[in-house]
Amino acid sequence: MLRIEGVSAAYGGIRALAEVDLEVGAGEVVALIGANGAGKTTLIHLVSGLVKPSSGKIRFQGREIHGWAAERIVAQGISQVPEGRLLFGPLTVRENLELGAFRRRREPPHTVAADLERVLTLFPVLADRLPQRAGTLSGGEQQMLAIGRALMARPVLMMLDEPSLGLAPLVVRAIMETIQRLRREGTTVLLVEQNARAALAISDRAYVLQNGRVRFEGSPTALLASDRVCHAYLGESV
Repeated sequence: MLRIEGVSAAYGGIRALAEVDLEVGAGEVVALIGANGAGKTTLIHLVSGLVKPSSGKIRFQGREIHGWAAERIVAQGISQVPEGRLLFGPLTVRENLELGAFRRRREPPHTVAADLERVLTLFPVLADRLPQRAGTLSGGEQQMLAIGRALMARPVLMMLDEPSLGLAPLVVRAIMETIQRLRREGTTVLLVEQNARAALAISDRAYVLQNGRVRFEGSPTALLASDRVCHAYLGESV
């Protein structure tokens, strides 16, 4: 579904990514793990059209999308759940969800309403919060809302940037279970996470990014069997 080939990117002359290759197959959950500053967020911003690559190609469902405007990429079926959620705090939960469907504003209202019901089924707590301002929600509820907002665009590929950041372990578990459910329902997921163990537990394959380069790739089992990966990202030996 997604193929990144030899992609490099830089900010103000500082290299953020160097010749990165990465693939995400339809129906997969693929994890991208690494420390702060490794280039993980830059990579998904490239896919979203928020950053332009200095070299390399990005293909989505066979079409080259590097250089496209972000709104055109969303229309192709890619949604991003950004790090820190980036909700519209003064707006209500309902308004945030409706904004997620903005590009679909010319569709029959019942189709958007059906997706809203799907989100509320996925996150029942949001049904009780629809008139509440998004900025007053708890961290876990805000993360649920950010995922729900992205789902309102009807993506076939969802990219989540650090969805467990700052959340309690119980909430992290619920978010990871939600990602697995989305995969079962047909959404492909690229999961960017510092919480390597949580990401590897639900992924089909994983990439380890370090200093802008892919250092390791493979199945979660293979990565967990690597002393180098365990020492660097899990703080333990095999």
